[in-house]
Order: sequence, then C-alpha cells, then structure tokens
Amino acid sequence: MNEFFLLDVHEHVAHLRLNQPESANTMAPAFFAALRDAVRGLHDGATRVLVISSTGRHFSAGLSLDAYGHGDAPGAAPHADRRDPLGSAAREAIGAIMQMLDDRGAGALQQLMASFNVLDEAPFPVICAVQGGCIGAALDLACACDIRVCSADAFFTPDESDLGMTADLGVLQRLSRLMPLGAARELAYTGERLPAVRALELGLVNAVLPDTASLLAHALALAGRIAAKSPQAMAGAKLAFRQTRGGEAPHAPMAKT
Repeated sequence: MNEFFLLDVHEHVAHLRLNQPESANTMAPAFFAALRDAVRGLHDGATRVLVISSTGRHFSAGLSLDAYGHGDAPGAAPHADRRDPLGSAAREAIGAIMQMLDDRGAGALQQLMASFNVLDEAPFPVICAVQGGCIGAALDLACACDIRVCSADAFFTPDESDLGMTADLGVLQRLSRLMPLGAARELAYTGERLPAVRALELGLVNAVLPDTASLLAHALALAGRIAAKSPQAMAGAKLAFRQTRGGEAPHAPMAKT
C-alpha cells in the first residue's frame, strides 16, 4: 500500500502494521496523510474493528527528525540524539518543524492532528498493540485508539519536552482522560518513561503481555470477539463514549492574528 505500513482485512478485522523497523517506525510527513486516508478507507462496512501494531523492536519512535530537518547520515541509529536537545541535528529538525507551523499556522497542526483524530472518530473500535518504545507522536497515536495493550518491555513517553517542544497532536488532552490528571501532568512535564506495569496501574493500558508474540495474539483475539458483535451496537457504544466527554476530538489552537 505504501512505505509506512501494511494493511489487510480478515473476517471483519483490519490489521494495520507499522512496517519500517529499520527506522524504529518513525513518522515522516507523508505518514500522517497515509494513515488518515487508510483509516477513512475502512469506512465501507467490511471493517468492524481495527488493530494497529508494528514490526521490529519498538512500536514507534515518533516523528522522524531526519525527515523534518537535515538529520543524521543514512543508517544512523533512529533518534540517536532525541535525548540531546543541544545536538545539531535535533536543533535543525525542531527548527524545521516550528518553521512549518509558523508558515502554515494552525492549519498545518490541524492536519497533523486530524490524522490521529480519525482513529477516535472511526465508527469501529480501534485496538493499539505496543511493544518496546511508544515515543512522542506515537503516544499521540496510541492515545487516540479505544484500547491499548502492550508487552512487558513497552514504555511510553511524550518526549517532546526533551526537544524543547510541546506535545500538541492531541496527546495531552487524551492523556488527561485516560489516566489520573496528576500522573498525566507529571509524564508530560518530565518526559520520563512510563513502564508497562505502571501504565497498567494507571489505566493507560488494559493488559500487559509477556512478549510481542503473545501481545499480538491477545490483540487479535480481542478484536475477534469485538468483530463478532453487532457493528451497529459497537458504533453506537463508541459514539456514546465520545459524547460523555463532549464528543469533540482535540483540535489545533486558533491561529494568531
């Protein structure tokens, strides 16, 4: 389908697998539109539940700094300098992202956020299966899903604070609904890693599985049980859940005049 992920549908269960393990499934600019269009393309009645998983050691290392700035040389460790805000590649990438948002205003940010909002707004449940790192924008994606499960080696971090940025693709709004507000604020302010067991305690994930294989088996089995239900009932339940929190997905701030 595209360079970022694989997508197939079997017995009413769609399975989208991030498929760039060599770059820790980082998200280049074109990823966002590809995800948005793929999810909207499942609104054909054949899909009753969507599972999002990934290949490789990590679920995703978030935004591809190489794609937004000059980045490191090909073959360099993905996000090798994400934890070093003073690194030249990180500074260049951050500058490129901020320049893009300055040039295009709230519209550019709205487009990025809409790519994850489609998961929240889809008429079917979405399950996210996380192994390894779920970093930065990847946490935005995971939080936009209905259910999250993870492997024992998983960890979650909105690491934008380490890059001198604010996590602004909807994760802060969603985190505050998914876990205690104090814990969400601590995670956002510190950018520290939230390990799998603690994520389970806080309610961010529904289950922690021993390894990636058992994680995927659990997610697909759960999806199968949901797909066996009435799709109209599932769509109605999802709509009701959205309405209990106002029915609106996070949106970009108003552009400055």
